[in-house]
Amino acid sequence: MNNTEPRPSSQTSHAIGPLAGVRVLDLSRVLAGPWATQTLGDLGADVIKVERPGAGDDTRAWGPPFYNAADGGRGDAAYFMCANRNKRSVCVDLATPEGQAQVRALAADADILVENHKAGGLARYGLDWDSLRTVNPRLVYCSITGFGQTGPYAARAGYDFMIQAMGGMMSLTGQPDGAPGAEPMRAGVAIADIFTGMYAATSILAALHHARATGQGQHLDVALFDCQVAVLANQAANYFATGRSPGRLGNAHPNLAPYQVFATMDGAMVLAVGNDAQFRTFCEVAPAPALAADARFETNAGRVTHRADMVPLVAAVVAMRTTDAWIELLEAAGVPCGPINDLARVFADPNTAARGLVVEMDRGEGLDPVRGVRFPVVFSHTPARVRSGPPALAAEDGAIAWSD
Repeated sequence: MNNTEPRPSSQTSHAIGPLAGVRVLDLSRVLAGPWATQTLGDLGADVIKVERPGAGDDTRAWGPPFYNAADGGRGDAAYFMCANRNKRSVCVDLATPEGQAQVRALAADADILVENHKAGGLARYGLDWDSLRTVNPRLVYCSITGFGQTGPYAARAGYDFMIQAMGGMMSLTGQPDGAPGAEPMRAGVAIADIFTGMYAATSILAALHHARATGQGQHLDVALFDCQVAVLANQAANYFATGRSPGRLGNAHPNLAPYQVFATMDGAMVLAVGNDAQFRTFCEVAPAPALAADARFETNAGRVTHRADMVPLVAAVVAMRTTDAWIELLEAAGVPCGPINDLARVFADPNTAARGLVVEMDRGEGLDPVRGVRFPVVFSHTPARVRSGPPALAAEDGAIAWSD
């Protein structure tokens, strides 16, 4: 097929995903890149994952916990399973002329290539953007690095933890100074990696749309640092408005109150009051007439300004009932609230079951099936699907080719 012409979509795309017929060459590892390519695979793309011979993706060894290998020994880490379904694995040594030729041949008829080597790292193999666009002008080539292709930190490696620190997220997360356990904290999952993967996937699809309309591919420079700074969201806006760096508030919200964790008679819950009407309703059903009558707390602006005075009063009220009693009372009244579930309760929740969030994935003969979380968006006509579980290392060796 002429590389300047868009490939027609599969006639059965309604059954196998909106990206059926799209070819993705995945030279990435760990989380940000694999998260992006898994997203494309969930949506129907054919994804070939290129891995290091004998070792594969770093996260295959990021355990415990581990799954069993086909011979009953230690297999791949559970971490690997979160970002590598709907892919085929091949092992290629990029340092050899033969390996470079294999990747170049696949890239010649790919729609998308995703890589997260150090800035400029693939140039020495002739597999960089400038080299591959000569053999495939319509290729969307996405490079994911810690700090981008340019700038003073371009040569630095980047991992999620350090990016959360350098990109401001940790300065906003954790108990406030003076509280027990006060220190900057990272999020419990690698949000810099995951948001970067999501930004990458979104940008790839935009560039693919352009390539199919014009035959012109392009290079996407995606940096964990940039994406982390981008998702500072309202906190960045608060800084721009005031010139002051927001501090850590624990579980409180910088712009809303009461919007935090409160201890109940038997545990804790989240009370998430989003407007003045909800606060009035809370005060009515609690009941808490003193809170309702206090002019300082009549508006959200007042409640935020007088947070230190209001929170102990709300806490005293919440401590008078159990978590389940509060949830029942406040849900009936339309006041947002919720229990703090561990993962066992999340996956036992009836809403999780009703939404079909847990999927079982077949990994092939000799390997245990694994469970995972489905693609979270429900399409009315072109659903995302799990066609295959995370692959065994080099499962496609000897047959490196795109699907028809």
